[in-house]
Amino acid sequence: MSAATELNKPSSGASDMAHIVLTFDNNKHASALYGQFDENLARIEQKLSVDIRSKGNQLSIRGEATAAEQARRALDYLYDLLQKGTDLSQSDVDGAIRMAVAADDQLTLPTLERKGKMAAAQFSTRKKTIHARSVNQDAYMRALERSELVFGIGPAGTGKTYLAVAYAAMLLERGMVERIILSRPAVEAGERLGFLPGDMKEKVDPYLRPLYDALHDMMPVDKVERAIAADVIEIAPLAFMRGRTLHNAAIILDEAQNTTPMQMKMFLTRMGEGGRMIVTGDPSQIDLPPNTKSGLVEALRVLADVPGIVTVRFNETDVVRHPLVAEIVAAYDRAGAGPSAPSEKRKPDL
Repeated sequence: MSAATELNKPSSGASDMAHIVLTFDNNKHASALYGQFDENLARIEQKLSVDIRSKGNQLSIRGEATAAEQARRALDYLYDLLQKGTDLSQSDVDGAIRMAVAADDQLTLPTLERKGKMAAAQFSTRKKTIHARSVNQDAYMRALERSELVFGIGPAGTGKTYLAVAYAAMLLERGMVERIILSRPAVEAGERLGFLPGDMKEKVDPYLRPLYDALHDMMPVDKVERAIAADVIEIAPLAFMRGRTLHNAAIILDEAQNTTPMQMKMFLTRMGEGGRMIVTGDPSQIDLPPNTKSGLVEALRVLADVPGIVTVRFNETDVVRHPLVAEIVAAYDRAGAGPSAPSEKRKPDL
């Protein structure tokens, strides 16, 4: 939080312009906030079309009133992260900008506190703390905390799976669940399991690698391996879930668009007492055989009005990977043909 904030009211001839001065009480954090060669300030300037000048631990923001206020919110939020020990990345800066802009785009925003101070949802384990970097991520994280069954739907790079695994890891560390169950349907556009070398674990590991990566980001590697060996963390293909009832467990189904309706129903009915279930997927990336219905698409339709089930939909504005990923997703959306979208029947050449 800045130690002092000064707002100069605009003159009558420039009623839509503002000048905001921020003063920070920690020079080290202020330097980290600005970034190397002031790259973080330059990014905020570019995204919000404002002018930001730094002088020691003081910043001067000039620009259109709404944009200047958005820049102030973003900078205050990023300074708070630094005070909590977070090392800022470009994704953190972009996320702060998205959240600040959204505060004006929506009538009510759960992350907007009094006096315009942003407070994004966060998950913390002993190894790492992660914060929401978009409004939909914020809504998703809050939904995970209050609902027993949550669907996270949207394109690649929006954090659906990563945030789900982070939440499950947090619950396990706090003793709120006894186990984590991570599952994916073993369906890919290529080889079949039977044709791959090795035993069953070696066959399914490539399909489940993104789940391992997310776990290792939230928990020490040795702790993850011990938990897997003790079946406290179980990573298994969807087919292994049949016939089980899972009590006091955080259960995640990833790539759910590649389930059949029967598989999806089977998975959803595995939840036991004290369980939390998270389903993630992207309906535009279906790798099922032709003429096979997606269990995810059907579940979203069938369960739309069931109380207690929350669906959060992400879009290209929520992509938190490389900025080009958002552009790629948007380009496919504009073209109206996702990579796995069914092609129209082609008329025979005459």
